[in-house]
Amino acid sequence: METSELIEIIARDEDSKHQFKANLTNVNSLAAELVAFSNSCGGTIFIGVSDDGSFAGLTREDMGRLNQLLSNAASQSVRPPINPQSENISMPGGLVLIVYVPDGVSKPYMDNSGAIWVKNGSDKRKVTSREEIQRMFQSARLIHGDEIPVDTFTVADLDTEYFKKFFEKSFGEAYDNQDISLPTILENMNLMKDGILNVSGALLFASNPNLRLPVFIVKAVSYPGTEIHEEHYIDSQDITGKIADIFHKSMSFILGNIKHIQEEQDVNAPGVPEIPRTVLEELIVNALIHRDYFVSAPIRIFVFQERIEIISPGHLPNNLTVENIKRGNSNIRNPILTSYATKLLPYRGLGSGIIRALKAYPDIEFQNDKEGNQFKAIIKRRISDE
Repeated sequence: METSELIEIIARDEDSKHQFKANLTNVNSLAAELVAFSNSCGGTIFIGVSDDGSFAGLTREDMGRLNQLLSNAASQSVRPPINPQSENISMPGGLVLIVYVPDGVSKPYMDNSGAIWVKNGSDKRKVTSREEIQRMFQSARLIHGDEIPVDTFTVADLDTEYFKKFFEKSFGEAYDNQDISLPTILENMNLMKDGILNVSGALLFASNPNLRLPVFIVKAVSYPGTEIHEEHYIDSQDITGKIADIFHKSMSFILGNIKHIQEEQDVNAPGVPEIPRTVLEELIVNALIHRDYFVSAPIRIFVFQERIEIISPGHLPNNLTVENIKRGNSNIRNPILTSYATKLLPYRGLGSGIIRALKAYPDIEFQNDKEGNQFKAIIKRRISDE
């Protein structure tokens, strides 16, 4: 790093990416800082810079001690170990040790006491929420929201006839000819474990999945204007049921609240939706399959006069960006649901849905709201309600 760049960073003060330390002598204190950056997209620690931006006057001997402290902290006091890089910079007010901490690939990282730290603005905080810890395990692909067991949901809660039809259609064999039990079949399909249905099994095949999963629904509202209004709306629905039912009901809600165009068809022919059906299909399926099932919140669909919004709980996973997904990049958040989606929903996978939707109708905006932990698809309506 050039000295001019260092001076510029110090002038801007600390933030989520830059931390100042006048000096460090405690390995556990340094480990906590390393853990926080590793769990939070990485960052840089400047040792030898005081909070007020002045230099602490560290010497060459300090550099040797601090580099050894850094090595010990990274290898022995951070779990799993990390590999930060260091650089010694000479300034008029003393030496500065710059520690570059990369974004971790094996989250969550912990200190020796088992504490998980993340950055919170220019400071750090300890993670205590079960939901947040689960999401960190999810980002490391150690656990997935769709495989979490649903307490007390057993084979008795299954819509058996619906499942049998799915089984026969998917595998080309009569269910009644199988010589293994239904619970064993469900476990082999990763839909059940130890006699308890998981989120995928419940959402796909339970008679009433929302009995135990009341928030995994779609809340849909149609408004006459351009903003949300608590009292004035055209239509409102809480859409529940199996995931395939939710898909079809969500499609019906939107199609029933947008205009249909006659174009060159006979006057008695049904009109063509102002938004192509394929666009709505792709975006609704995307919301149902790729939402974050660790977040206890419904998918929301808002139909406004000049736009439609489909809002999914959970921002894009890992390092995916809006530009990535527009190019067809994908990251499977719910692998069990995804594996069966092609058999129950108009889903083709492979990251092609967004590309297909944009090709059919380019007037779509995507917003990846990390702070609000949600992903929003905004479809602009070309024909607004007068």
